[in-house]
Amino acid sequence: QVQLVESGGGLVQPGGSLRLSCAASGSIFSINRMGWFRQAPGKQRELVADMTSGGSPTYADSVKGRFTISRDSAKNTAYLQMNSLKPEDTAVYYCNAEVIAHGSIGSSNYWGQGTQVTVST
Repeated sequence: QVQLVESGGGLVQPGGSLRLSCAASGSIFSINRMGWFRQAPGKQRELVADMTSGGSPTYADSVKGRFTISRDSAKNTAYLQMNSLKPEDTAVYYCNAEVIAHGSIGSSNYWGQGTQVTVST
């Protein structure tokens, strides 16, 4: 089994910064992709950013130029640096990973428990 544990959420004023971390643990052979989704109240969950094992990032248009995703493959950890935060960035942020577990043929998708990010005065 694989677990994803997020940290780093909180309350920040508009224009501020936060850094989210997501650590994957368990029976991991390799991680194809790690990323972040978010879900605001009354809205669907949406992709914020993700990164392949080769290091290619993808960003939602709404966060381009403000958010940066990075990975430490040795630690099975992903980070999301969020700068110039706006009230509309307020949401629960979920880590997501596509993992090949030891002894598995294909990959499976895993989710973290979510961490609240609130941008407000």
